[in-house]
Amino acid sequence: MSHPDAPQIDRPADPVNTVAVPLPLSGEDQARADLYALLSRLLLAAPDAGLLDALAHADPILSEGGDPALEQAWEALTLASGVMDPGAVAEEFDALFVSVGTPPLNPYGSRYLAGYMNDTPLAELRADLARFGIGRVRGVGEFEDHLGALCETMRVLISGAPGIARQSLARQEAFFEVHIAPWYERCLADIAGAEGANYYRLVARLAGAFLAIEAQAFVVGEALTESSV
Repeated sequence: MSHPDAPQIDRPADPVNTVAVPLPLSGEDQARADLYALLSRLLLAAPDAGLLDALAHADPILSEGGDPALEQAWEALTLASGVMDPGAVAEEFDALFVSVGTPPLNPYGSRYLAGYMNDTPLAELRADLARFGIGRVRGVGEFEDHLGALCETMRVLISGAPGIARQSLARQEAFFEVHIAPWYERCLADIAGAEGANYYRLVARLAGAFLAIEAQAFVVGEALTESSV
């Protein structure tokens, strides 16, 4: 699922989009794409009644002997989704992320990497996005370095979209390492520790568990690639 405030997909503008990626999408990659899509949706807007109900009735995530953090974070979020009032969640989201002035939380890469909104990291991100044919549509409220928008970009790199091919694991890793890995932990810690963060404390917990798995998987994948050379 994508969100209107996420980066939009334009026509390919660079040969990078012609890289062949084996089809069909594996079950693991589909699950990764789905989790990125969900995190994008939750970070860009409060969940409505339909999404809360879907989460409340979602199947559990099984860790299969691995790190149980994701499994536990998912269980906590789905349980909370079954008892939260949509209006209360919307009020919480607005209190945390929306303000006429500066909101308490600003989940933007530039803010964490450079100390200012709309700074050099955003310009560098836009240059990388352009290589994939991804651009911000006029009228969209959030900058491309919003953590939710970056999750949507990762979804597109994994699963593809109209006008853009799925990207190799190496390109997914390169994007993640440059534009997400250096700051996501600090951002999610701020969300989890913010005054009034009730439901979004659990969203931050889920995001942290999943992105930690992604970071570790990229490290392991790179090590395996190097050992096979």
